[in-house]
Amino acid sequence: MYLTMTIYGFALDSIAQMPVVLLKNADESSTLPIWINSSDALYIVAELVRHEASSRSDRKDLLSALLRHLQADVEDIAIDDMKDGLISASVGLTVGGEPLRLDVRVSEALVMALKHSLPVMVASHLLDTSMSPSDTEHEHFTEADERRFVDFLDNLDPADLGKYPM
Repeated sequence: MYLTMTIYGFALDSIAQMPVVLLKNADESSTLPIWINSSDALYIVAELVRHEASSRSDRKDLLSALLRHLQADVEDIAIDDMKDGLISASVGLTVGGEPLRLDVRVSEALVMALKHSLPVMVASHLLDTSMSPSDTEHEHFTEADERRFVDFLDNLDPADLGKYPM
């Protein structure tokens, strides 16, 4: 089962120092954060700027031109699953009357949703997992949390450590 969500906004996670995309349902009662890396964030920004520029001229980007040439319509965008901190996404197309589903990177799925003003269909089990409280008194960290922390430490500039008194 899938829930309909929209891209609510972009932010910078101040703890992980990573860009995060926020998806919300229609009544804003459920939120799904999707952490992306810097290169995916730059890709999204570049594609949106290119889309804005191409909408003012006759020129279209390669993907839009290809979809138009194939007479393909973008039907839906889906966030299907998450395994080991990696999100799988897909785009549903109709090409010549035939349905086609393509697996894509999450950043590509988000760009398609923004370009085509489509909602993002999110597998309900992702919300159940991300929004469920901890079973025990002690919080447990997932592999994705550990990976974000390691990335934070890897990108930590030792020069910054001198700014804080001990």
